[in-house]
Amino acid sequence: MSGMQFGIFTVGDLTPDPVSGKTPTEHERIAATVRIAEKCDEVGLDVFATGEHHNPPFVPSSPTTLLGFIAARTKNLLLSTSTTLITTNDPVKIAEDFSVLQHLCEGRVDIMLGRGNTGPVYPWFGKDIRAAVQLTVENYELLRALWDEEVVDWQGKYRTPLQGFTLAPAPMDGVPPYVWHASIRTPEIAELAAYYGDGFFANHIFWPSEHTERMVGLYRKRFAHYGHGTPEQAIVGIGGQVFIRPNSQDAIKEFRPYFDNAPVYGHGPSLEEFMAQTPLTVGSPQEVIDRTLGFRGYVGNYQRQLFLVDHAGLPVETVLEQIELLGTEVVPVLRKEFAIGRPADVPDAPTHKSLVAKKEMVDAEFAAAAAEGAEGDA
Repeated sequence: MSGMQFGIFTVGDLTPDPVSGKTPTEHERIAATVRIAEKCDEVGLDVFATGEHHNPPFVPSSPTTLLGFIAARTKNLLLSTSTTLITTNDPVKIAEDFSVLQHLCEGRVDIMLGRGNTGPVYPWFGKDIRAAVQLTVENYELLRALWDEEVVDWQGKYRTPLQGFTLAPAPMDGVPPYVWHASIRTPEIAELAAYYGDGFFANHIFWPSEHTERMVGLYRKRFAHYGHGTPEQAIVGIGGQVFIRPNSQDAIKEFRPYFDNAPVYGHGPSLEEFMAQTPLTVGSPQEVIDRTLGFRGYVGNYQRQLFLVDHAGLPVETVLEQIELLGTEVVPVLRKEFAIGRPADVPDAPTHKSLVAKKEMVDAEFAAAAAEGAEGDA
């Protein structure tokens, strides 16, 4: 094992299929998302992550509900979010929802926090988009207090104070879900992740490598600045975007109409231009392997690689074929290759089990120090 996690992240878009002309219903898209997660578990991927959106044409407005259902249908899959909106969700509700989910799935959950990129969502939840970064910082400060302190007394600028509040249920084993801070373009989020010693997930899929290199480099530098370890020990995740067929020419031919009509980048650069400028890889399993291994050249050794495979109107059966190819032909090779030359001091991807072990070690050291102090006072 390379100490890395591989998986899928979805934005849950409802997009017309440009080939068949069919648009799935919301019900069909939600059911397809569950099938996608089950397939990830079946082929041995590590992570399934869902976005959070509150507007059409998206369906995942309640990530913990979705992940709770998926938890009951899977055995090993680590369940995550590709964005939980730290800006517009109440931190108390985030803490409660994820504590319950954590207990339901025996710790198979972590969380990726983000600001979101849909402006109207702020007033829908009574917030002001002009305070987006300030809301992120303040809400996360409260979320950490809710997870780390048994009784919380707290006062801030953007929400009513808390007095004598205790989170119920408490996090499983006294260890909250591992936190990633996800960002496409905001240096303040990399700074926030570094300050707390949390993970940083660079979305990566729409931007050139130079941008991702700068964002991850900033996070690593500031992680070390705050005393959490060396820059190389920072916890990094990145996104990728693939479409795979055994033959690269077949992959390009099949994917082109989906690319050309995709809501985010359709009717813009050509598929070839976009592949040259961003991590999008459309081709054979070997081409995906080679391109993905190249990411280490500019972000360093990292811990989590998630792929986007289910957007732009692709039919669910095609998506399941993509996951099959990832699980059988791509990821096994990536695990082996990423393990080669990986320094021993680079941390493995965090899991509930590893976080519990770390807590037990810290508690034991604290108890030993306390006992030694007591002996000295005697």
